Amino acid sequence: MSRTSATQAVPAREQWTGQVGFILAAIGSAVGLGNIWRFPGVAYENGGGAFLIPYLVALLTAGIPILLLDYAIGHRFRGSAPLALRRAAGRVGEGIGWFQVMICMFIAVYYTVVLAWAISYFVYSFDLRWGDDPTGFFVGDFLRAADEPFTLEFVPAVLIPLLLMWVVALVVLGAGVVRGVQRANVVFIPLLVIGFLVLVVRALFLPGAVEGLNAFFTPDFSALADPGVWIAAYSQIFFSLSIAFGIMITYASYRRRRSNLSTPGLVVAFGNSSFELLAGIGVFATLGFFAFQQGVGIDDLESLTGVGLSFMTFPAIVAEMPGGAWFGALFFGALALAGLTSLLSILEVIVSAVRDKFGLTRAQAAYGLGGALAVVSVLLFGTTSGLTALDTIDNWANNVGIVASAIATIVVVMWVRRAGAELSGHVSALSTFKVGRTWRLLVALLAPVVLGYILIAKIVELIANGYEGYPALYLGIVGWGSVLVMVLGAIVLTSARWRHDHAKFEAWPPIEAPRREEVRR
Repeated sequence: MSRTSATQAVPAREQWTGQVGFILAAIGSAVGLGNIWRFPGVAYENGGGAFLIPYLVALLTAGIPILLLDYAIGHRFRGSAPLALRRAAGRVGEGIGWFQVMICMFIAVYYTVVLAWAISYFVYSFDLRWGDDPTGFFVGDFLRAADEPFTLEFVPAVLIPLLLMWVVALVVLGAGVVRGVQRANVVFIPLLVIGFLVLVVRALFLPGAVEGLNAFFTPDFSALADPGVWIAAYSQIFFSLSIAFGIMITYASYRRRRSNLSTPGLVVAFGNSSFELLAGIGVFATLGFFAFQQGVGIDDLESLTGVGLSFMTFPAIVAEMPGGAWFGALFFGALALAGLTSLLSILEVIVSAVRDKFGLTRAQAAYGLGGALAVVSVLLFGTTSGLTALDTIDNWANNVGIVASAIATIVVVMWVRRAGAELSGHVSALSTFKVGRTWRLLVALLAPVVLGYILIAKIVELIANGYEGYPALYLGIVGWGSVLVMVLGAIVLTSARWRHDHAKFEAWPPIEAPRREEVRR
């Protein structure tokens, strides 16, 4: 037992009411902004229809295996990321868990800003306020983007919806796992799917939609010989499923002891991919219409991914299409709902972790710590310099922080602590199908090799070429500095004393029989 002044075990965890609640919450986390504004462009730029081949391979060989790893850790060791990883892999594991919490803190403070933009544009859709120059409106009239790297000149059009989104998110979190997070997802996910289906059907009947779909689906099989296409597929799967930064560990810890793990994992993974495919159809049908209206090809359009696609290209499309106001409202409403369900999962990682370690009530964690994050969010991203800071922190948090977190988790849990047999036995004992040696090989060998390549390539690129032409000093402070703060925060939080005794815990079911069975295989 570790040295601690506490004598009581960590209090019992809240629980989802059932499998449907968990699945909807997990899908709500996985389906986010990246499904709508990242996947279509990545697929188009990496072989079109042919990209679906490496995408499916990546889903089966890395996405689902790592998703099940997160489920197994969270469900078996019954805790937030720091607590579950402490029980699974000791003090080093706890440090990795806190690193994941720090990543979520950084993501939360800027992710909320994008939701604020989406809410504003939802309102703007009804009078097409961006006029004939959506790009100029977004950067100038709306964001009032400044050249200075940091300003305290607040933008009311961003500040007001930003505060509103924080209030909504914290109220939901404060209500609890079932009455807050689960209920929100039970309402928001069906609304998101229905709204996006209406949007897609409308897009399919626009002039030029067929040409857009042809551009999206026409396969370029020669692209499959390019290793970069395969890396892009693994990257997309990895970032899309909300794995390796505490979310699925936390959500799985709220499941009842006797809960099926594999079937929900497949439902979440394929549900997320299905939504990405649906988003690709809707986005490229709409882009086909825009290209038709402009008399150009899809290749000639600008901003096919990310912020540019959502807040520059799509408003321009909406301004030209019949019934554009309602189409725009549907699009930005869907963007806000998808982002909100993901934001709730990101914040729940933070709330769960501080509650486990410091014995806070849910209200103290949600409103106290969440309120502090809201202040940081307003100061950094509610100003005229917010766009540059958001772009920079997002790049480092996702492409460096999360990938490094995944590699560290796999190495410590699977290699150092050799917990693969225990975790595969846990999944097998509670699932409709068993996972064994093949699963362990995919998680322990293939995943870290691919992720290691992605991480090294990204670090080399950032060091050699910088990012988006931003000054090197700014990138050093805001980009690399963000990662440094994550690491230091993890060290400090790991060093803090536990309010309760995390070692007063018994994993269930017993692992001896599953372990021997797996070894015989």
